[in-house]
Amino acid sequence: MKNKIKVGVFGAYRGKTMIDVLAYHPNAQLVAVCDKYRPLLDEAGKLADKAGIKVALYDNFEDFYNHDMDAVVLANYATEHATYAIRLLKSGRHILSEVLPCETMAQAVELIEAVEESGKVYAYAENYCYMDQTFEMWRRYKNGDIGEVTYAEGEYIHDCSSIWPNITYGDRDHWRNRMYSTYYCTHSIGPMITITGQRPVKVVGFETAPMSEMYDLGHPGGISAGIEIITFENGAIAKSVHGQLKREPGSINYEIYGKKGMMETERFDATRINVYIEGEELCVGELKNYAPEKYVAAQLASNSGVGGHNGSDFYATHFFIEKILGNSEGYEYSIDVYQAIDMGICGILAYRSILNGNVPVKVPNLRNKEERDAFRNDNACTTKSIAGDQLLPLSSYGEKDIPEEVYDRVRQKWLDGQA
Repeated sequence: MKNKIKVGVFGAYRGKTMIDVLAYHPNAQLVAVCDKYRPLLDEAGKLADKAGIKVALYDNFEDFYNHDMDAVVLANYATEHATYAIRLLKSGRHILSEVLPCETMAQAVELIEAVEESGKVYAYAENYCYMDQTFEMWRRYKNGDIGEVTYAEGEYIHDCSSIWPNITYGDRDHWRNRMYSTYYCTHSIGPMITITGQRPVKVVGFETAPMSEMYDLGHPGGISAGIEIITFENGAIAKSVHGQLKREPGSINYEIYGKKGMMETERFDATRINVYIEGEELCVGELKNYAPEKYVAAQLASNSGVGGHNGSDFYATHFFIEKILGNSEGYEYSIDVYQAIDMGICGILAYRSILNGNVPVKVPNLRNKEERDAFRNDNACTTKSIAGDQLLPLSSYGEKDIPEEVYDRVRQKWLDGQA
């Protein structure tokens, strides 16, 4: 045990995936779990008993914070990851952050500087980068199989209306009820960035018309789908689309076009990809359709029993541990703070594009210290307690005043589902 990384998990709902991995990982020791909802803590306790390990359970973050641990997984509310990460980094803990990396541009700057000053590992758990298909596309792009990227598409369509009571609990101020269209963007943008290694330099944002049923579920902006058109540093164009559109099952799809060919996930068969490589003659090449196999820590991934999100859920946690230990796989595949911020601020800046008539917005390179000062006090977002006088509207289409009885009804639906 003495050589294992001691890890705590903050947030036992989404964090259950990480709990499952950590409970059996040969190089990690799950030592603590924190959540305000007691039934989730009880589930974590049962899992610990089954795994034969001792795990402290906390419903208070301050008690959790004071527990002896080397690293913390942040699986709390998506708008609060940066603030907790910054505090924990300053206390000397390594951080694995669930999506999203930050809520504001000011937080992006502060998070990067907290990582740099602490010298600790920050890793971003964008699991869609590690699906069998996208991870294989990452490998083949690095091999040069399709040449340099010229165009890419990322798509994450997930109509959450049917599960809204179960994920917002009838809470008027729940972050999902304050979310704007382009915020939750890294499931679609992330794989395009990790596969190609490109940095975004410009973004234009769009949003579809609000979904009327979302007003009845408590979202004042009637949240819709977000679209980002991104220019990469090499001039390639990428299209990202995500959020509320009508289709079932939802769509997770990626396409990468290069100078020598293309790769794409199989839209209606989540196990397969298509790869086309052009030969010596123009427009003549070979197209292969196949199911990729795991090529990194394959046996450990299979033994973990964690297979969610097309095989990706194991890897974000595994590579985080490996990077803390200084192992090459961790450095090669763990998503660092700079790439995480690149993914996340595309959505933040795309929304500014939308509110200003879909104008192009420069994406700063916050690796460069000289570009940070312009955003150090930029708190613009849709959370009043964070934004202050920089508060943004929830939609370019305006907002509706949602009566309290709507939230009462949604909360009752959630409670009925818990029985």
